Amino acid sequence: MPAVPVPLDAELQVAYDAYMAEEPEPAPMSLDMLPGIRAEVDAEVAALADLSRGGRFTVVQQSVPGLDGDPEIPLLVCTPVDAPASRPALYFMHGGGFFCNDHRTGLDQLLELAERFGAALISVGYRLAPEHPYPAQINDAYAGLLWAADHADALGIDPERIVVTGYSAGGGLGAALALTVRDKGGPRLLGQLLMCPMLDDRNDSASAMQMDAIEFWNRSYSGFGWSSLLGDLRGGPDVPQYAAPARATDLSGLPPAFLDVGSAECLRDEVLAHADRIWQAGGKAELHVWPGGIHAFDREVPEARISKAAVAARQNWLERLLAAD
Repeated sequence: MPAVPVPLDAELQVAYDAYMAEEPEPAPMSLDMLPGIRAEVDAEVAALADLSRGGRFTVVQQSVPGLDGDPEIPLLVCTPVDAPASRPALYFMHGGGFFCNDHRTGLDQLLELAERFGAALISVGYRLAPEHPYPAQINDAYAGLLWAADHADALGIDPERIVVTGYSAGGGLGAALALTVRDKGGPRLLGQLLMCPMLDDRNDSASAMQMDAIEFWNRSYSGFGWSSLLGDLRGGPDVPQYAAPARATDLSGLPPAFLDVGSAECLRDEVLAHADRIWQAGGKAELHVWPGGIHAFDREVPEARISKAAVAARQNWLERLLAAD
């Protein structure tokens, strides 16, 4: 029997119905669609002055050295003007399936967290696939993190209180970055805040099949993202764990993790599996599965009750993490 999709949260269903009314037969993601998607993103990139939130943040764009001769990497550093010295830092990787978006997009919730906890927000502009396949993305994220830790005094951050965080593909990069730091060295990470992360290039879980007919994000988009990142490696036996963290055989020795995902999205099962494997390895993980949540529901429909609950859960975890350190 065909899999029956999970019903959507009632408030999300209203937004979903409105979306589908405008685009009743969404096309599968393809290379031909990429320029148009990127053009839409470019039109929404925030000006640095807008990111200051009315002067409450100091916003600086840095260009820092890449890893082993790679191109320079843009880092956006947003610091609350009233934050204390030696403040914590949120090191953020944006979403977009590895193939789109920008380090200046999607920062509203992260800026709220940074302001709430007096933390600096550092957003890394990693290179995009397919023009720049693996390992460009993780190399850029790692190089930016090393630079930030090495320049902690100048940035006013505590290198022992860095939380890596990311959304969707950026969440997958956050998990990969935690593995990289564990294995290759770097600052002690305080935690990893992974929001609906993309973790598994195989894209064949039960939830991926079950929710394939549900937009906003489905197997077509995930598959295009992984193919852009990995090319012919995708789905084969030789995919590195630093590209797809679901391929890691050892999840021990990682910083505490927060993972969340919607029950009605294709990434659900790979997120559940990642949390479970952290626990099996003796690690710390907090997992939230939001009933009827679709991919990025808290950003697509921020006024919904379920979205506000998801944001509050992240704030609560981060508050406990910072208090315990």
